[in-house]
Amino acid sequence: MTPTEPPRYRVHPSPIGDILIVACDVGIVTLHPIDGPLHDELGRLALRLRAVPVPDDEGDAAAPAARDADPDPFEAAQSQLDEYFAGDRLAFDLPLDWRLVHGGFTRAALEAVCDIPYGETAGYGEVAIAAGVPRAARAVGTACATTPFSIVVPVHRVVRADGSLGEYGGRPDVKRYLIDLEQGPVVPPAGAREAQAAGV
Repeated sequence: MTPTEPPRYRVHPSPIGDILIVACDVGIVTLHPIDGPLHDELGRLALRLRAVPVPDDEGDAAAPAARDADPDPFEAAQSQLDEYFAGDRLAFDLPLDWRLVHGGFTRAALEAVCDIPYGETAGYGEVAIAAGVPRAARAVGTACATTPFSIVVPVHRVVRADGSLGEYGGRPDVKRYLIDLEQGPVVPPAGAREAQAAGV
C-alpha cells in the first residue's frame, strides 16, 4: 500500500468474536475484537486516523500492483491468529504501525507487555518496572485499556497485583478465555493419572 492510499480493513472470525484488522502503509494500525456495530468501530477509527478505512476486498484485482510486491499484512495476521487460537503459535510476527499509540511511556509499556512469556502473567507494577517507571502502574493500566492492539500485543497477560484478572475493556470473559487458552489444560501429576486410569 502506498502512503496515499486509505487505510484498509478486514474482519476475521475467531473464537472470541469477529476481529477487526486495519492496515496502513507501514503495517497493521489496529487489531482487536469488535465490540459493537462495525460501522461505529470504523467511524471512531476514521476520526483518529483522519481517513475512512475501506474494505480490503482480499486482493481485489483493481488494487495497485505494488501491493503484491510486499507481504500482505492481512494474510499474515489472519494466518497467525488462526494458528494462535489453534494453540500452534506462541508469539506474533506482524508489522505494526504504532501511530495511534501516543506518549513515550505508553509505547514503552506496551512493548514491555510483549515481553511477558506465553502462558504467563505479570502485574501492572511489574510492567511499569520493565518499562522504566516503577511507580506508573496506573499508567500501565491506561495503556492496556487504550491499546489499538489486542492479542498480538498481549495485554490480556497483565493482571492486578492480587492476581485477579481485571475488566479487559468490560470483557473479562475474553481475558479469561485467552489466559486459559495459553495456559492449556491442567495436567494432573503422574500418580493422579495412574490412579484415575485404575478407577481409584
